[in-house]
Amino acid sequence: MAIITSVALVLLAQGPVATAQAPDTAFDVGYEELVANDNAAARQAIENCDELAANDPARLINHGIALARMGNYDAARTEFASAANMRRSVELETATGEWVDSRRLARKALAMLEQGEFARYYALSLR
Repeated sequence: MAIITSVALVLLAQGPVATAQAPDTAFDVGYEELVANDNAAARQAIENCDELAANDPARLINHGIALARMGNYDAARTEFASAANMRRSVELETATGEWVDSRRLARKALAMLEQGEFARYYALSLR
């Protein structure tokens, strides 16, 4: 069963994560909030999502993005690393329609974090 996701690496012109177990079943993983750059609301929506397991790759990646955008880089790193190191991967659909292995996407998010690319969002949120 594939999980359909639009991953929230906005820096790469990709939108947030909207996950579905089936084509007609969407779960709130902070998609709308991340698109609107409302990271605190995204974090709350993701943390309050009862439909997805705590270790769901889409959930981990979006949560990591919200945390990173809020300047909580250590917690974001933990989320991205958890998704990157999972035994099984799933194919996630980005907002651009590209299908990407969840572990690859999580490693990309980790690299962005290490390069300081999320710091730009944090700086903007302070203005």
